[in-house]
Amino acid sequence: MTHAISVEQTGGPEMLCWQKVELDRPGPGQALIRHTAIGLNFIDVYFRTGLYPAPLPFTPGMEAAGIVEAVGEGVTDISPGDRVGYGQSPLGAYAERRLIPADKLIRLPDWIADEVAAAMLLQGLTAQYLLRQTFPVKPGDKVLIHAAAGGVGLLACQWANALGATVIGTVGSAEKAALAATHGCHHVIQYREQDLVARVREITAGHGVDVVYDGVGKDTFDRSLDCLHRRGLMVSYGNASGPVPPFDIGLLNKKGGLFLTRPSVGHYAGTRAELLAMAEDLFAIVRTGQVKVNIHQRFALRHAAEAHRALEARATTGATVLLP
Repeated sequence: MTHAISVEQTGGPEMLCWQKVELDRPGPGQALIRHTAIGLNFIDVYFRTGLYPAPLPFTPGMEAAGIVEAVGEGVTDISPGDRVGYGQSPLGAYAERRLIPADKLIRLPDWIADEVAAAMLLQGLTAQYLLRQTFPVKPGDKVLIHAAAGGVGLLACQWANALGATVIGTVGSAEKAALAATHGCHHVIQYREQDLVARVREITAGHGVDVVYDGVGKDTFDRSLDCLHRRGLMVSYGNASGPVPPFDIGLLNKKGGLFLTRPSVGHYAGTRAELLAMAEDLFAIVRTGQVKVNIHQRFALRHAAEAHRALEARATTGATVLLP
Protein backbone atom coordinates (compact mmCIF):
# COMPACT_ATOMS: atom_id res chain seq x y z
CA MET A 1 0.00 0.00 0.00
CA THR A 2 1.23 3.47 -0.89
CA HIS A 3 -0.21 6.97 -1.30
CA ALA A 4 -0.82 9.18 -4.31
CA ILE A 5 -2.70 12.30 -5.35
CA SER A 6 -5.82 11.43 -7.31
CA VAL A 7 -8.02 13.63 -9.50
CA GLU A 8 -11.54 12.17 -9.58
CA GLN A 9 -13.04 15.22 -11.32
CA THR A 10 -11.37 18.11 -13.14
CA GLY A 11 -11.50 21.56 -11.60
CA GLY A 12 -9.66 23.65 -9.04
CA PRO A 13 -6.78 22.69 -6.72
CA GLU A 14 -9.28 21.21 -4.27
CA MET A 15 -9.69 18.33 -6.72
CA LEU A 16 -6.22 17.03 -5.74
CA CYS A 17 -7.04 14.29 -3.22
CA TRP A 18 -4.54 12.32 -1.09
CA GLN A 19 -5.45 8.63 -1.26
CA LYS A 20 -4.15 5.14 -0.56
CA VAL A 21 -3.44 3.11 -3.68
CA GLU A 22 -2.27 -0.43 -4.43
CA LEU A 23 0.41 -1.24 -6.99
CA ASP A 24 1.02 -4.43 -8.91
CA ARG A 25 4.44 -5.84 -9.66
CA PRO A 26 6.03 -4.25 -12.74
CA GLY A 27 4.93 -5.85 -16.00
CA PRO A 28 6.99 -6.28 -19.16
CA GLY A 29 8.93 -3.12 -19.96
CA GLN A 30 7.99 -1.45 -16.66
CA ALA A 31 9.85 -0.33 -13.55
CA LEU A 32 8.63 0.28 -10.00
CA ILE A 33 10.06 3.50 -8.53
CA ARG A 34 10.08 4.89 -5.01
CA HIS A 35 10.01 8.65 -5.46
CA THR A 36 12.30 10.92 -3.46
CA ALA A 37 11.26 14.21 -5.11
CA ILE A 38 8.62 15.25 -7.64
CA GLY A 39 8.63 18.25 -9.97
CA LEU A 40 5.77 20.76 -10.14
CA ASN A 41 4.99 22.08 -13.63
CA PHE A 42 2.26 24.19 -15.22
CA ILE A 43 1.29 21.27 -17.44
CA ASP A 44 0.04 19.61 -14.23
CA VAL A 45 -2.49 22.43 -13.92
CA TYR A 46 -3.60 21.93 -17.53
CA PHE A 47 -4.46 18.30 -16.80
CA ARG A 48 -6.11 19.09 -13.44
CA THR A 49 -8.41 21.70 -15.00
CA GLY A 50 -9.24 19.55 -18.03
CA LEU A 51 -7.56 21.87 -20.57
CA TYR A 52 -5.53 18.79 -21.48
CA PRO A 53 -8.00 15.88 -21.26
CA ALA A 54 -7.07 12.70 -19.39
CA PRO A 55 -9.22 9.69 -18.48
CA LEU A 56 -10.62 10.00 -14.96
CA PRO A 57 -9.52 9.26 -12.33
CA PHE A 58 -5.81 9.98 -12.77
CA THR A 59 -2.70 10.88 -10.81
CA PRO A 60 -1.05 14.06 -12.14
CA GLY A 61 2.63 14.73 -12.68
CA MET A 62 5.21 14.00 -15.37
CA GLU A 63 8.54 14.60 -13.60
CA ALA A 64 10.29 13.03 -10.62
CA ALA A 65 13.40 11.37 -9.27
CA GLY A 66 13.80 8.27 -7.14
CA ILE A 67 15.12 4.77 -6.70
CA VAL A 68 14.23 1.75 -8.83
CA GLU A 69 12.77 -0.98 -6.59
CA ALA A 70 11.94 -3.61 -9.23
CA VAL A 71 11.84 -4.08 -13.00
CA GLY A 72 9.70 -6.18 -15.27
CA GLU A 73 10.51 -8.64 -17.99
CA GLY A 74 12.60 -7.29 -20.85
CA VAL A 75 14.11 -4.34 -18.95
CA THR A 76 17.88 -4.54 -19.39
CA ASP A 77 19.34 -1.04 -19.07
CA ILE A 78 17.75 -0.10 -15.71
CA SER A 79 18.27 -2.17 -12.54
CA PRO A 80 16.92 -2.21 -8.97
CA GLY A 81 18.87 0.24 -6.85
CA ASP A 82 19.54 2.68 -9.70
CA ARG A 83 18.99 6.39 -9.04
CA VAL A 84 16.81 7.61 -11.89
CA GLY A 85 14.76 10.56 -12.98
CA TYR A 86 12.24 11.32 -15.70
CA GLY A 87 10.73 14.39 -17.27
CA GLN A 88 8.64 13.01 -20.08
CA SER A 89 6.35 10.22 -19.02
CA PRO A 90 2.73 9.13 -18.72
CA LEU A 91 0.82 10.85 -15.92
CA GLY A 92 1.42 9.50 -12.43
CA ALA A 93 4.33 11.31 -10.74
CA TYR A 94 2.32 12.67 -7.77
CA ALA A 95 2.80 9.44 -5.85
CA GLU A 96 5.07 7.88 -3.24
CA ARG A 97 5.64 4.97 -5.61
CA ARG A 98 4.60 4.30 -9.18
CA LEU A 99 4.92 2.00 -12.15
CA ILE A 100 6.44 3.60 -15.24
CA PRO A 101 7.68 2.53 -18.68
CA ALA A 102 11.36 1.87 -18.10
CA ASP A 103 12.33 3.51 -21.40
CA LYS A 104 11.28 6.89 -19.96
CA LEU A 105 13.87 6.67 -17.16
CA ILE A 106 17.20 8.47 -17.19
CA ARG A 107 20.00 7.19 -14.97
CA LEU A 108 21.21 10.11 -12.84
CA PRO A 109 24.86 11.13 -12.55
CA ASP A 110 26.25 10.99 -9.00
CA TRP A 111 26.74 14.77 -8.90
CA ILE A 112 23.02 15.56 -9.39
CA ALA A 113 20.95 15.50 -6.20
CA ASP A 114 17.49 13.95 -6.33
CA GLU A 115 15.67 17.25 -5.67
CA VAL A 116 17.68 18.99 -8.39
CA ALA A 117 16.91 16.20 -10.87
CA ALA A 118 13.20 16.36 -10.07
CA ALA A 119 13.28 20.13 -10.51
CA MET A 120 15.24 20.21 -13.76
CA LEU A 121 14.27 17.35 -16.04
CA LEU A 122 10.96 18.41 -17.61
CA GLN A 123 11.83 22.10 -17.52
CA GLY A 124 15.41 21.42 -18.61
CA LEU A 125 14.39 19.15 -21.46
CA THR A 126 11.93 21.85 -22.49
CA ALA A 127 14.69 24.47 -22.50
CA GLN A 128 16.90 22.06 -24.45
CA TYR A 129 14.50 21.53 -27.33
CA LEU A 130 13.51 25.21 -27.42
CA LEU A 131 17.05 26.58 -27.57
CA ARG A 132 18.89 23.75 -29.29
CA GLN A 133 16.33 22.34 -31.71
CA THR A 134 13.19 24.44 -32.31
CA PHE A 135 15.31 27.56 -32.87
CA PRO A 136 19.02 26.71 -32.48
CA VAL A 137 20.31 29.80 -30.71
CA LYS A 138 23.68 31.11 -31.86
CA PRO A 139 25.93 34.03 -30.89
CA GLY A 140 24.41 37.37 -31.81
CA ASP A 141 20.78 36.22 -31.82
CA LYS A 142 18.24 38.34 -29.97
CA VAL A 143 15.71 36.27 -28.03
CA LEU A 144 12.64 37.17 -25.99
CA ILE A 145 11.72 34.80 -23.16
CA HIS A 146 8.42 35.29 -21.36
CA ALA A 147 8.04 34.38 -17.67
CA ALA A 148 11.79 34.76 -17.31
CA ALA A 149 11.69 34.14 -13.55
CA GLY A 150 9.72 30.90 -13.84
CA GLY A 151 11.10 27.38 -13.90
CA VAL A 152 11.67 27.07 -17.65
CA GLY A 153 12.42 30.78 -17.90
CA LEU A 154 15.36 30.82 -15.51
CA LEU A 155 16.95 27.80 -17.19
CA ALA A 156 16.33 29.14 -20.70
CA CYS A 157 17.69 32.61 -19.92
CA GLN A 158 20.93 31.22 -18.52
CA TRP A 159 21.34 28.76 -21.38
CA ALA A 160 20.60 31.33 -24.09
CA ASN A 161 23.12 33.66 -22.47
CA ALA A 162 25.72 30.89 -22.48
CA LEU A 163 25.04 30.36 -26.20
CA GLY A 164 25.91 33.99 -26.89
CA ALA A 165 22.46 35.48 -27.43
CA THR A 166 21.16 38.83 -26.26
CA VAL A 167 18.47 37.77 -23.77
CA ILE A 168 15.36 39.85 -23.14
CA GLY A 169 13.03 38.54 -20.44
CA THR A 170 9.58 39.53 -19.21
CA VAL A 171 8.47 39.37 -15.57
CA GLY A 172 5.57 40.58 -13.45
CA SER A 173 7.32 42.21 -10.48
CA ALA A 174 10.47 43.99 -9.35
CA GLU A 175 11.45 40.95 -7.27
CA LYS A 176 11.21 38.70 -10.32
CA ALA A 177 13.08 41.26 -12.41
CA ALA A 178 16.03 41.12 -10.01
CA LEU A 179 16.01 37.32 -10.14
CA ALA A 180 15.94 37.22 -13.94
CA ALA A 181 18.75 39.78 -14.15
CA THR A 182 21.02 37.53 -12.10
CA HIS A 183 20.15 34.48 -14.22
CA GLY A 184 21.18 35.43 -17.73
CA CYS A 185 18.81 38.26 -18.74
CA HIS A 186 20.56 41.24 -20.30
CA HIS A 187 17.32 43.23 -20.40
CA VAL A 188 14.30 42.66 -18.14
CA ILE A 189 10.87 44.08 -18.97
CA GLN A 190 8.19 44.39 -16.28
CA TYR A 191 5.18 43.86 -18.51
CA ARG A 192 2.70 45.40 -16.06
CA GLU A 193 4.57 48.71 -16.02
CA GLN A 194 6.28 48.92 -19.41
CA ASP A 195 5.10 48.75 -23.01
CA LEU A 196 6.47 45.38 -24.11
CA VAL A 197 6.62 46.03 -27.85
CA ALA A 198 8.04 49.55 -27.53
CA ARG A 199 10.69 48.39 -25.08
CA VAL A 200 11.76 45.46 -27.29
CA ARG A 201 12.00 47.76 -30.30
CA GLU A 202 14.09 50.19 -28.22
CA ILE A 203 16.47 47.46 -27.04
CA THR A 204 16.90 46.08 -30.56
CA ALA A 205 17.23 49.49 -32.25
CA GLY A 206 13.92 48.95 -34.03
CA HIS A 207 14.91 45.59 -35.47
CA GLY A 208 12.90 43.20 -33.26
CA VAL A 209 13.94 39.81 -31.96
CA ASP A 210 14.80 36.66 -33.88
CA VAL A 211 12.62 34.40 -31.75
CA VAL A 212 10.02 34.63 -28.99
CA TYR A 213 9.72 31.75 -26.51
CA ASP A 214 6.22 32.10 -25.06
CA GLY A 215 4.89 29.79 -22.36
CA VAL A 216 2.23 32.28 -21.24
CA GLY A 217 -0.23 32.00 -24.13
CA LYS A 218 -3.34 34.14 -24.50
CA ASP A 219 -2.13 37.25 -22.67
CA THR A 220 1.15 37.63 -24.58
CA PHE A 221 0.55 36.11 -28.02
CA ASP A 222 -0.46 39.22 -30.01
CA ARG A 223 2.23 41.45 -28.54
CA SER A 224 4.83 38.73 -29.05
CA LEU A 225 4.18 38.74 -32.79
CA ASP A 226 4.82 42.49 -32.82
CA CYS A 227 8.20 41.97 -31.13
CA LEU A 228 9.56 39.83 -33.99
CA HIS A 229 11.55 41.04 -36.92
CA ARG A 230 10.74 40.07 -40.50
CA ARG A 231 10.53 36.26 -40.86
CA GLY A 232 11.02 35.80 -37.11
CA LEU A 233 9.86 32.71 -35.25
CA MET A 234 7.10 32.62 -32.64
CA VAL A 235 7.43 29.57 -30.37
CA SER A 236 4.23 29.14 -28.37
CA TYR A 237 4.95 26.27 -25.99
CA GLY A 238 2.55 26.86 -23.07
CA ASN A 239 -0.75 28.35 -21.90
CA ALA A 240 -0.18 29.73 -18.40
CA SER A 241 -2.72 32.52 -19.03
CA GLY A 242 -5.02 30.34 -21.12
CA PRO A 243 -4.93 28.94 -24.67
CA VAL A 244 -4.32 31.23 -27.64
CA PRO A 245 -7.66 31.92 -29.38
CA PRO A 246 -8.07 31.01 -33.06
CA PHE A 247 -6.75 33.67 -35.42
CA ASP A 248 -6.48 34.43 -39.13
CA ILE A 249 -3.27 32.86 -40.48
CA GLY A 250 -2.95 35.87 -42.76
CA LEU A 251 -1.84 37.81 -39.69
CA LEU A 252 1.55 36.10 -39.94
CA ASN A 253 1.95 37.46 -43.46
CA LYS A 254 0.80 40.92 -42.46
CA LYS A 255 3.33 41.14 -39.65
CA GLY A 256 6.34 40.18 -41.78
CA GLY A 257 6.09 36.61 -43.07
CA LEU A 258 6.42 35.24 -39.54
CA PHE A 259 6.84 31.60 -38.59
CA LEU A 260 4.79 29.99 -35.83
CA THR A 261 5.22 26.66 -34.06
CA ARG A 262 3.44 24.99 -31.12
CA PRO A 263 5.81 22.25 -29.88
CA SER A 264 6.04 20.12 -26.75
CA VAL A 265 8.76 17.95 -25.28
CA GLY A 266 7.10 14.79 -26.61
CA HIS A 267 7.69 15.93 -30.18
CA TYR A 268 11.44 16.02 -29.56
CA ALA A 269 11.94 13.17 -27.08
CA GLY A 270 9.79 10.71 -29.00
CA THR A 271 12.38 7.92 -28.94
CA ARG A 272 14.69 6.70 -26.20
CA ALA A 273 17.74 7.74 -28.21
CA GLU A 274 16.37 11.28 -28.57
CA LEU A 275 15.51 11.45 -24.87
CA LEU A 276 18.96 10.34 -23.74
CA ALA A 277 20.71 12.71 -26.15
CA MET A 278 18.66 15.64 -24.85
CA ALA A 279 19.36 14.66 -21.24
CA GLU A 280 23.09 14.39 -21.96
CA ASP A 281 23.08 17.91 -23.44
CA LEU A 282 21.17 19.22 -20.42
CA PHE A 283 23.48 17.53 -17.89
CA ALA A 284 26.53 18.87 -19.72
CA ILE A 285 25.46 22.53 -19.55
CA VAL A 286 24.42 22.22 -15.89
CA ARG A 287 27.75 20.64 -14.97
CA THR A 288 29.65 23.60 -16.44
CA GLY A 289 27.89 25.88 -13.96
CA GLN A 290 26.60 28.10 -16.75
CA VAL A 291 23.06 26.94 -15.98
CA LYS A 292 22.13 26.66 -12.31
CA VAL A 293 18.97 24.96 -11.06
CA ASN A 294 17.26 26.93 -8.30
CA ILE A 295 14.68 25.27 -6.06
CA HIS A 296 12.77 28.12 -4.46
CA GLN A 297 9.73 26.28 -3.09
CA ARG A 298 9.16 22.90 -1.43
CA PHE A 299 5.79 21.42 -0.50
CA ALA A 300 4.81 18.09 1.00
CA LEU A 301 3.25 15.90 -1.69
CA ARG A 302 0.05 15.58 0.33
CA HIS A 303 -0.23 19.40 0.12
CA ALA A 304 -0.12 19.47 -3.69
CA ALA A 305 -3.25 21.65 -3.77
CA GLU A 306 -1.40 24.38 -1.89
CA ALA A 307 1.45 24.17 -4.40
CA HIS A 308 -0.98 24.48 -7.33
CA ARG A 309 -2.58 27.57 -5.78
CA ALA A 310 0.83 29.24 -5.46
CA LEU A 311 1.77 28.31 -9.01
CA GLU A 312 -1.45 29.62 -10.54
CA ALA A 313 -1.20 32.85 -8.53
CA ARG A 314 2.27 33.35 -10.05
CA ALA A 315 3.60 33.44 -6.50
CA THR A 316 6.46 31.04 -7.30
CA THR A 317 9.83 31.64 -8.85
CA GLY A 318 12.28 29.11 -10.27
CA ALA A 319 11.58 25.46 -9.57
CA THR A 320 9.21 23.86 -7.07
CA VAL A 321 9.38 20.30 -5.77
CA LEU A 322 6.89 18.09 -3.97
CA LEU A 323 8.36 15.82 -1.31
CA PRO A 324 6.74 12.43 -0.54
